[in-house]
Amino acid sequence: MRARLTLTLGALAAAIVFAAAAGIAVAADGPPSQNALDLAESPGACGAPPSTLAAGAVTFQVTDDSRDFVDVYVVAATGGDVYAEIQELAPHATLPLSTELGAGDYAVRCVFGNGKTGTSAPIRVTGTTDEAVPGYLAMPDLALQTPVREYSAWIESRLPTLVADCRTLDADVAAGSVAAAKQAWLTAHLDYERLGAAYDAFGDFDGAIDGMANGLPDGVQDSSWTGFFAVEYALWHAEPLSKVRTLTKGLAASAAGLQQDFPSEEVDPGDLPLRTHEILENALQFQLTGIADYGSGTTLATIYANTQGTAELLSILTPLIQQADPQLATSARHGLTTLQDDLSAERLDGTWTPVAELSTVARDRLDADLGQLLETLSGVPALLYPRTDG
Repeated sequence: MRARLTLTLGALAAAIVFAAAAGIAVAADGPPSQNALDLAESPGACGAPPSTLAAGAVTFQVTDDSRDFVDVYVVAATGGDVYAEIQELAPHATLPLSTELGAGDYAVRCVFGNGKTGTSAPIRVTGTTDEAVPGYLAMPDLALQTPVREYSAWIESRLPTLVADCRTLDADVAAGSVAAAKQAWLTAHLDYERLGAAYDAFGDFDGAIDGMANGLPDGVQDSSWTGFFAVEYALWHAEPLSKVRTLTKGLAASAAGLQQDFPSEEVDPGDLPLRTHEILENALQFQLTGIADYGSGTTLATIYANTQGTAELLSILTPLIQQADPQLATSARHGLTTLQDDLSAERLDGTWTPVAELSTVARDRLDADLGQLLETLSGVPALLYPRTDG
């Protein structure tokens, strides 16, 4: 697990307090020390951590009394490896940095909101430890441009299928074929659920296509509710086909509008690493709990589609992940395969088991394997966060 630096500084004048604690002795043979320094930030500097530390667990407490945000890194004194970090730390906050440093020379690197940068004097770490955090390369903003282009192209290639399947759904409802419409609904909904990393780029289309009833004044009876979940509720609660048709026509139109609009939108580079974790985090919160089940009992199918979307995203990001942490990519792929096997076991004769009908053993297995996968994927956003490191 990557340690995260929590350091707050100001671009103009910062009162900075460094404290080395948690069993770290600044003097070689002394007890744990408290080293507090109040400093005004000077040009080119980044605080004043202790000049020497013992190898092993290190905790700093640093306070920012300024009005500015700052990105801060613990780096190798020479070279580009990063050992801990915090992004856009807010002013007037105090946060801890806990990490494990092996013998060597380090420094604290600051990138201020106004564009100024600074680096502290070297920190000499001596001694030995078996728990040293491995360094990793900072991820410049531009490094994610190629994955963004690849992922955007993949999304664009999937949208025609989404549109076609939404139109099939609408046609089945128009023909009065409820059974066919229910199957077409699931097919089209899963098309959309595979596109999880691009939701922010979909703008208002996401709410129109996949909004839940939570928070609406009249809940599932709210007249403004549209999209897949509204259609699901109407179909599985035997609402008049005239109402269902209004919803499916609107859904097909929204999908077509998204297809037309998407080429003019931009996927935020920072979204890709975040979504590797957040897609399945949402699945845990809404799908595995059954909150997002409006009658079809197919939330496990949705989770499976979410794993497929996550797998596509990971495949695009894997070259960058492997540069920084080869084991993480391997563990994530293994975790996805395990979860998909769990889910597939709950699809019998083409029918998905509703969450409420899962056996205790199956539910516990899904909870455990999804939780383990989320723990693994939680390392990706920090590893690939687009950074400006000076």
